[in-house]
Amino acid sequence: MSEHVLKVENATMQFGGVVAVDNMNIVVDKGEIVSLIGPNGAGKTTAFNVITGVYAPTNGAVYFNGKKIIENHPQGKMKKLYQGQNAGKYTHVLAPTPDKITQLGIARTFQNIRLFKSQTVFENILIAKHLRRTSNLFTATFHLNGKEEQKMREDATHLLEIVGLKDERNEMATSLPYGKQRRLEIARALATNPSLLLLDEPAAGMNPQETDELTAFIGEIRDNFGLTIFMIEHHMDLVMEISDRIYVLDFGKPIAEGVPEEIQNNQRVIDAYLGGAADE
Repeated sequence: MSEHVLKVENATMQFGGVVAVDNMNIVVDKGEIVSLIGPNGAGKTTAFNVITGVYAPTNGAVYFNGKKIIENHPQGKMKKLYQGQNAGKYTHVLAPTPDKITQLGIARTFQNIRLFKSQTVFENILIAKHLRRTSNLFTATFHLNGKEEQKMREDATHLLEIVGLKDERNEMATSLPYGKQRRLEIARALATNPSLLLLDEPAAGMNPQETDELTAFIGEIRDNFGLTIFMIEHHMDLVMEISDRIYVLDFGKPIAEGVPEEIQNNQRVIDAYLGGAADE
């Protein structure tokens, strides 16, 4: 029986009268690469923001490894404005901040690269490693955390070797070619030791060669790190090649779910997204 690493249950995200995500249900099983696709403005990044604690959903719940980590229900003025479903199903408020979500084991990248611009490649990785530190103000002040700091530096160096950025370790992050900046952002997410990795349009802005290299890289890190991956992507060649399953959003509503072949032949998806992309 499959083990759900991620389960999004009846999630709705409403901003005033605008429903960005409408009663979304998604499951991602252990070891899968699952993609979320849809036209621009379909609600994909909003869905990621709900899962990672950037937004508290207007309604619904999110589970990680079988444990409920997020829950909310329409409150205040939203009780009257709410246009979604299952308004009475959820009664508690559980809204951890993004750093707490990351500590649980969920890491993400962003549509627009968000590296630490004034830091080197190595420092970007080392900063992320500090999420798991056990030292405190006292041990740091009296230099009692030397072994832990040394271990983090060794681990950061090893990670750069794995992702192919060892030779660039002392370069400023923003001096890297675009494709390597994307790779560094993913590596920084890996430095937090996640079991679930969310990638928001990792191939955005890449040329065909960089996209091919990224496709192979995503498969490699899934296998090498034992990851489960949930990905937003517009590059259909990448999506169809690497995804185990695909969800499709349109105007915030899930309209299809299946393996790549099913999605490619789904007329509703073709009309809403794939056909339109082919005509442009």
